[in-house]
Amino acid sequence: MGKILILSDINSIHTIRWVKSLSNRGMDVSVFSFTKLKNEKTLNELNGIKIYTANHDKSILIKKDVKKWFGYTRFLGMLKRVIKEYQPDILHAHYVSSYGLLGALSNFSPFALSIWGSDVFIFPKRSIIHRMVFKYILNRANAVFSTSKVMAKEANKYIKKQIEVIPFGIDLNKFRKMQVDSVFGKDALVVGTVKHLEKVYGIDKLIRSFYLVKKRNPDLPLKLLIVGGGSLEQEMKSLVKELDIDRDTVFTGAVPFDEIPKYLNMLDVYVALSNVESFGVAVLEASACELPVVVSDVGGLPEVVINNETGFIVPNGNIDKAAESIEFLIKNSDKAEKMGRNGREFVKEKYQWENNVETLVLKYNELLSKPNNK
Repeated sequence: MGKILILSDINSIHTIRWVKSLSNRGMDVSVFSFTKLKNEKTLNELNGIKIYTANHDKSILIKKDVKKWFGYTRFLGMLKRVIKEYQPDILHAHYVSSYGLLGALSNFSPFALSIWGSDVFIFPKRSIIHRMVFKYILNRANAVFSTSKVMAKEANKYIKKQIEVIPFGIDLNKFRKMQVDSVFGKDALVVGTVKHLEKVYGIDKLIRSFYLVKKRNPDLPLKLLIVGGGSLEQEMKSLVKELDIDRDTVFTGAVPFDEIPKYLNMLDVYVALSNVESFGVAVLEASACELPVVVSDVGGLPEVVINNETGFIVPNGNIDKAAESIEFLIKNSDKAEKMGRNGREFVKEKYQWENNVETLVLKYNELLSKPNNK
C-alpha cells in the first residue's frame, strides 16, 4: 500500500479515527488540515503522523455566500506544495464543499472523496453555482464514498456515478455494556441522549417526550440525561425548568469522546429524535452498549435501527408516539433488554469498525490497481 494524504479537519473525531486506524495497519498516512490540532493528548496519539496545517481560524471559513465560500481556494497553492513534498499515491478528501474542492482543483489522481452530510444535503441546494461546483467536484473524483445509503442516494440526484457505502463503524471494544457509577441513584430509570445541543438534533422533542412519560408515571423514578454541549444549552435548560422536570434532569455539557461509553451505560433507553441526520453513528454506539433506542424516521437513522427489534422508529415530530415508545421500553424491561442485545449483534454484523477500515483499504488498493488513475 502506498502513501495516503488525507484532506480533512484534524480536530474531527471522525478524521482522527480514520487516520489512527490506517496508521495502525502500517500505512503511511499524512493529513492536510485548515486548522491546527487543538488537543495535546490527541497530538501524542498521532505521534509519527505528519500533519500539514494552514493554521486558519475555522469560524472564518464557515460562510454561506459564494464569494467567501470560494475562499477555500486560497489554500490550493499550499496543498500543491504539500503534494510535491509528500508525494502521495492517493489523495483522499473528506467533505465535498471544502477539502473536496481543493482535491478536485489539485488535479491529482487518484483522488478519493468522502461525503459527510451537509455537503450533500445543503450545499448543492444553495444556488445553481453551488450545484455546478458540487457536480464538478464529484465528477473529478476517481472514487466517491458515503457513510450511509441515504447520502449516496442524495448525491446520485446530481451525478450518475457509483458511490461506495462505507459506514463509520463502531469500536466494539470501547462501546460495550459495562458497570459504571451513575450521576443518578442506582434505582433510577434513565432516558437520554448523546448529542450536540443544536436545532437539527431535536433535543426539545426528547425533553417534551420525557415530560409526557414522567407525567403519566409520576411514581416511577424517571430521570433524563442529556450529554453534550451546544448553542441551545441554556434554552434547553430553560425548557426543562418550564416543564418542572429540572430536578430530574442532568445536562453534562460537552464531554471527551473517550467518556461517551461511560455515559451511555448510565442510560436505560437511548433517544435520537433528530430533525436532520445524515447517518446515525451515535445510535450505533448506543446499540453497541446494548441499549434499546428510539429514533425519528429521518435521514440515515432508519438504516441503523431494525424497527421493533433493536428499537423503535417513530414519525418525525410525533411527540406522543416517541413518548409511547419510551414508556413501553421503561415498563417492559425484558423486551428492552432483548432489543439491546439485538442491537449489539446488529452492530457486530453490519457496523464493526475494523471491517469498515478493511473495506476502505480494499478500495484504496482498487484505485492503485487501475492504470487510468495514475
